[in-house]
Amino acid sequence: MKNATLLRRLGAIVYDSLLVLALLFLVTIPFIAIRGGQPVEAGDSLLYRLCLAAIIFVFFTGFWSRSGRTLGMQSWGLRVETPSGEIPTFTVAGIRFFAAMLSWLPAGLGFIWQLWDKDQLTWHDRLSGTRLRHYPKPIKNK
Repeated sequence: MKNATLLRRLGAIVYDSLLVLALLFLVTIPFIAIRGGQPVEAGDSLLYRLCLAAIIFVFFTGFWSRSGRTLGMQSWGLRVETPSGEIPTFTVAGIRFFAAMLSWLPAGLGFIWQLWDKDQLTWHDRLSGTRLRHYPKPIKNK
């Protein structure tokens, strides 16, 4: 198997972003209810911001440490692995999550770096000691 291309990564990111956005909408409902139907601004409540951050963190680290793939990654045939081909532990997945945040900060340069990296690894791949592998789906016979 080979490391995932930047295009595949971006495809999975778009898919997962939609899923995470739906989860964030669901988490927002109780906060709106508590406020009597009034909208919730992210700056209104530290608890609200922490809940949103926790949902995002648990979504990614939970999927990565359980099966090595999120739903978006599964659709694109991708899996996070350690160099030995194992699924990362929750701790390693957490390191990967925070390293991915660092990859986004300079306008996504940590992701684009893959285009120049000799092993096609992003910053968060290197920082977490993981890699994103592409496993092509088998062709089914008719």
